[in-house]
Amino acid sequence: MESNMTNDIHLGTERTDILHPYGVSSESDGCLSAGVPSTTCLSSCVPTGLAQNPVGVQDIKQADSSPAFTTPSTDTSWIIAGPCSVESEAQILATAQALAQIPEVTMLRGGIWKPRTRPDAFEGRGEQGLVWLREAKQATGLPVITEVATPEHVELAMKYGVDALWVGARTVVNPFSVQQLADALRGTDVPVFIKNPVAPDLNLWVGAFERFYKSGLTRLAAIHRGFAHYKESPYRNAPMWEIPIELTRRLDVPVITDVSHICGNRELLQATAQKALDLACDGLMIECHINPDEALTDAQQQITPDALRTMLSALTFRAKQAGGVERDLAGLRGEIDDIDAELLQLLARRMEVSARIGEYKKLNNVAVVQMDRWKHVLEELLAVGQDMGLSPILINKVFEAVHQESIERQTRIMGDD
Repeated sequence: MESNMTNDIHLGTERTDILHPYGVSSESDGCLSAGVPSTTCLSSCVPTGLAQNPVGVQDIKQADSSPAFTTPSTDTSWIIAGPCSVESEAQILATAQALAQIPEVTMLRGGIWKPRTRPDAFEGRGEQGLVWLREAKQATGLPVITEVATPEHVELAMKYGVDALWVGARTVVNPFSVQQLADALRGTDVPVFIKNPVAPDLNLWVGAFERFYKSGLTRLAAIHRGFAHYKESPYRNAPMWEIPIELTRRLDVPVITDVSHICGNRELLQATAQKALDLACDGLMIECHINPDEALTDAQQQITPDALRTMLSALTFRAKQAGGVERDLAGLRGEIDDIDAELLQLLARRMEVSARIGEYKKLNNVAVVQMDRWKHVLEELLAVGQDMGLSPILINKVFEAVHQESIERQTRIMGDD
């Protein structure tokens, strides 16, 4: 099966500098100012160099593309599919051959080394898995991609003709590990896909791109796989869509959404994939296994190739321009969501202080309400709020409601024996 991709992956033009609370930094040593030699690529792109900009990489274009690996056109979405782990020769060959029959699939993924949380879990087949992955590539014509975490992994992946590499979330959190990989790849131009770090740290993600670019790697793309979180959620990893959106503002880099790791289960895959496409992501990474229920890793989030075909047929692939509008709106809405969360935390803290005041009033036999003080406080709030462009009606409604809640809490405290 021939790849239907064209070679136009790049990091590009300067983005609007809208800084998000995640990962905003005052560090200056992350600025890049190196130049890029003007080399004509197959799509007639000419690298224009790096601008000095504290938020990251700018104006990088791809040079040549090997015949074995080309990138999707602007009208085509990446669909990277394959098992979480390459478990056996029969498993990867059967999965790959089924995926090759799906026209939308552009690349075969397969984990060779698995960084598991617990040491006794299945940690991959190692070099033998690369032999099987190469056989799958030869049998289907699909380019292949796998995860690397050490220079030794890089050397072996290159030995067995892996077309592209991804750097996992647990590796991206460690700049020392990222630098070792970047150094190991120096002098090559293999495509590198960089997953977001486990923690929602945008600067750490941007820094990984900078390290690879400084080592001469220009064919770079991002994989959004969600972020670790402590709150109850239907997701395995919270999508936090505003973070990959902000990444695209800092870097003009393709973003692939790994819906399998975001969801952690099959039931959420379709809706999450559609959300990603609506936000103008450049493609999807989806874990597929010929027999998911018997998978050695992450069985609950893998689907069969037939299920993938059904899912893809039900998705709406939107024009990138239309999706870009929704993505920008989602970024702004994400900021509002963050502000609302901060407001809730502040309100909770205010009520805690109000309760302590109620305890003090009870102890000292002080009345709950001092109207003269409240009138003075409200007048000051109105004056400050109007200077900020807030309407008096809004200020009155909000703070009257907050004040009333405080009165009710203190009244309950005063009535307790």
